[in-house]
Amino acid sequence: MRFEFDAELWIWDARRSDSWTFVSLPAEASEEIRDHPGGPPRGFGSRRVQVTVGGSTWPTSIFPDSTRGCYVLPVKRAVRKAEGLEAGDTASVTVELLDI
Repeated sequence: MRFEFDAELWIWDARRSDSWTFVSLPAEASEEIRDHPGGPPRGFGSRRVQVTVGGSTWPTSIFPDSTRGCYVLPVKRAVRKAEGLEAGDTASVTVELLDI
């Protein structure tokens, strides 16, 4: 299962001093992921994924965010630096589920 979308990078309010930066998956993609059976249960309801942003590809996890009603994807500092991205920028993102 693979999703391609554009999303704005944002900083998690609870950890602003740490500058944890995320993108939100679209509502439709989040619903499909929620409805799709996954692999073994993982912490915090996370799902294993492989992500591509620009020329950077890495394995990580997405997490359900009940406040936003969708899954969120952390975008690590090394990727943001390599791709020249900051909070507020829009990135083209590809997310592929690994626990199918």
